[in-house]
Amino acid sequence: MSSRIFDCISRINDTITENKDFLTDLDREIGDADHGVNMARGFHAVIEKVPQEETDIGAVLKKTGMTLLSTVGGASGPLYGTAYIEAGKVMAGKTEVTSEDLSAVLKAAIAGIQKRGKAVRGEKTMLDSLIPASETFDAKTAEGADLITALDAACEEAEKGIEYTKTIRATKGRASYLGDRSIGHQDPGATSLTLTLETVRDFLKGE
Repeated sequence: MSSRIFDCISRINDTITENKDFLTDLDREIGDADHGVNMARGFHAVIEKVPQEETDIGAVLKKTGMTLLSTVGGASGPLYGTAYIEAGKVMAGKTEVTSEDLSAVLKAAIAGIQKRGKAVRGEKTMLDSLIPASETFDAKTAEGADLITALDAACEEAEKGIEYTKTIRATKGRASYLGDRSIGHQDPGATSLTLTLETVRDFLKGE
């Protein structure tokens, strides 16, 4: 499946911007009240720096990651930046996206986040949405589902991951300072991650 990578990144920017206040409100409950603002600032910078004519998906993902690293504050910059950079390595030189590519991208993003954040599943982070989404995507493709069908299922699991974060205690980042008081609140990172996945799915559907 072909992908106009700049257009896809631009759509992600739109989604993050539209949900900036929502994400910030979530972060206000258990963090520094800046997740939405920081992510919006980062993606605005990405749109300014990524060449619209670039067709190399890997190059755009790497540039996106480097820009997020340098412009997004808090933990989100290093984590999201690393995820995009690692995804860019997988997609280097490619101008189309296959199911195998997307599977590799998700795995690379997870590995990058785990290495940078020293986090695992179950600690109330974006991994609680990303890991089940990745596992579900692979399971569906193994059953013979096409990319969009598998991505639909992955997004459903990511949404479930958001709900799961409400039930657990945060053990990473600023939210961990709240201890048991963090229970009952959904993780902003898992939410922005899921919004990103859903945006990619909707973009690919539109193609």
